[in-house]
Amino acid sequence: MTAPVLPEWAVVSEKRRGHIARVTALLDDWAARMHLDAAEAQAWHDVGRWHDALRDATPAKLRTIIEAPELPDGILHGPAAAVMLEREGEARRSVLEAVRWHTVGHPEWDRTGRALFMADFLEPGRGFMHVDRAFLAAQLPHNFDGIFRQAVRMRLEWTLREGNRIFEGTAKLWNSIR
Repeated sequence: MTAPVLPEWAVVSEKRRGHIARVTALLDDWAARMHLDAAEAQAWHDVGRWHDALRDATPAKLRTIIEAPELPDGILHGPAAAVMLEREGEARRSVLEAVRWHTVGHPEWDRTGRALFMADFLEPGRGFMHVDRAFLAAQLPHNFDGIFRQAVRMRLEWTLREGNRIFEGTAKLWNSIR
């Protein structure tokens, strides 16, 4: 697995680079197995390599890129990366929205946003529910919508178990697919 090319403004650790590579590889595999057209396959590849490009930047740095006082520090990296991509000329709305909201979800995503959300959750380097997540990842090309619904449900259940905040976009996403 080759390391994806990151933007020059990226702030990522070596561990994060590994995560980005695994997410991108998973998206590339799904795109090939689903026989996506070249444009959609490229969009999936691009969101994989860009989604966490600013994940290891400090909140102070991220807040110089975006003005979003209502957002907690832990989800600033997606919106900030989307802003940086726009500044560089990225114009594909589905790519920008996928990167922007990959941490919490968005009810108006197309397949690109949904695929990134699942790849970020199902990538094999994560340290929990290995068998269940591997099964879902393997089944995704055969049941995209069903696996998406399952991944959103699992993420919501984890959020509730951990006592974390459920964002409005996450709730709207769930309500749009249940």
